[in-house]
Amino acid sequence: MDAVVIGAGPNGLAAAVALAGAGLSVRVVEARDTIGGGARTAELTGPGFRHDVCSAIHPTAVISPFFRTLPLAEHGVAWIYPEAALAHPLPDGRAALLHPDLDRMAETLGEEDAASWRGLFAPLLAHGDALFAELLRPLRIPPRHPLLLARFGLSAVRSAAGLARDTFRGDAARGLFGGCAAHAFLPLEALFSASFGLVLALAAHAAGWPMVRTGSQALMDALAALLRARGGEIETGRAVASLDELPAARAYLFDTTPAAMARIAGDRLPPGYRRRLERFRHGPGVFKVDYALDGPIPWKATAAARAATVHVGGTLDEVAASERALAGDAPAERPFCLVAQQSLFDGTRAPAGKHTAWVYCHVPPGCTVDMTARIEAQLERFAPGFRDLVRARAVHTPAAFQRYNENYVGGDIAGGANDWIQIFARPVASLDPYATPNPAIYLCSSSTPPGGGVHGMCGYHAAAAALRRVFQRPAPALAAPAPQAALPPRGG
Repeated sequence: MDAVVIGAGPNGLAAAVALAGAGLSVRVVEARDTIGGGARTAELTGPGFRHDVCSAIHPTAVISPFFRTLPLAEHGVAWIYPEAALAHPLPDGRAALLHPDLDRMAETLGEEDAASWRGLFAPLLAHGDALFAELLRPLRIPPRHPLLLARFGLSAVRSAAGLARDTFRGDAARGLFGGCAAHAFLPLEALFSASFGLVLALAAHAAGWPMVRTGSQALMDALAALLRARGGEIETGRAVASLDELPAARAYLFDTTPAAMARIAGDRLPPGYRRRLERFRHGPGVFKVDYALDGPIPWKATAAARAATVHVGGTLDEVAASERALAGDAPAERPFCLVAQQSLFDGTRAPAGKHTAWVYCHVPPGCTVDMTARIEAQLERFAPGFRDLVRARAVHTPAAFQRYNENYVGGDIAGGANDWIQIFARPVASLDPYATPNPAIYLCSSSTPPGGGVHGMCGYHAAAAALRRVFQRPAPALAAPAPQAALPPRGG
């Protein structure tokens, strides 16, 4: 083979598609019987109830410069865009909505905070496509758009809590931004935590927070179909313990953790470099419950039914308290919960008249506390009567997630800790974070830039490095920066 890819998650498949698109022979080897990694769909609670096992909502997929070049629709991907990208209920019965249209933000934030929200996001959104292209790649010096990155960086380096309190006056705007930033798995007082809130809110305004009709698995199946159409192969049900078990190839790309690559590659990598990989730090874990419901979630704030994604945590102070607990040994009593209610917008997810709910919270790494009761107490707080609708549950603890996917060390679904050191030195400090001292071995997982999310850019950039170093071929072209109207249309 020209190339073998270990792992059939979003980045492994993206790397394989990019390599095959350059005319190479490629084989993907996957330990599980199904492809998908963090983007699989399964009937976890009963027949007809289709749940996304991990990733569910895909703002970074539709802004991905690589995915935007692929004919995903021809292979079955249909995006569903709810009216609002996100809802954030508040204790007083209101809900802040993150509308794709900036002009509608005043509906739930009020005129003053809507103006402040526009002042923060409109200048960046005017050049959003170029900004996403810079952020979804490794740090480049000098950057292609230095002034744009500098403008983003002035806010991005700050703590999410500090930026929210200094920019907004009301609980709605502060809570909405804090919930977006909490996707960082960082205390909201940490430097750079604001960057995650900025990127996710910008993605909502640029292209929405869509989901895939029938489930995230459809996106992975489309990538697999593209790979096979380009001559690539996929072998499932084969765990790899050593490179010696694999076909001879000119390049090996690992959609694994850094430590797993070090173990599998063995003495094909220098001992000192392997030790550096083994010191890579993983972040907090997640505790997830999937629900089969007898009806839709009965939100106290009815506006929450206008979004597929709902952040359940209350005020900025409450969300911050929950995420602050990640630095300790005990999880929050009132956890910040991320909820997806796909069946409100996609009738394929549940039997007629029934619904699903996808819910998880952040917990310290390897946490063994059963968070089910705490999650349901939060849901009852904002949706009284929720428990009465539950007909079945499927629980994934941090340990269960690691058994499900070896990459999820201690329940870490983000590919590693997101502190400022590993934002810029991921997996190790290097001018080429995908390459290793062995020119035939590359890391393409979310433990490389730009990190977690279903965007395929880690895989694409690793493939580009291999094409450059081993095959002396150019990488497939990315979608060029374009006006915002060229981003995927909302609707459907």
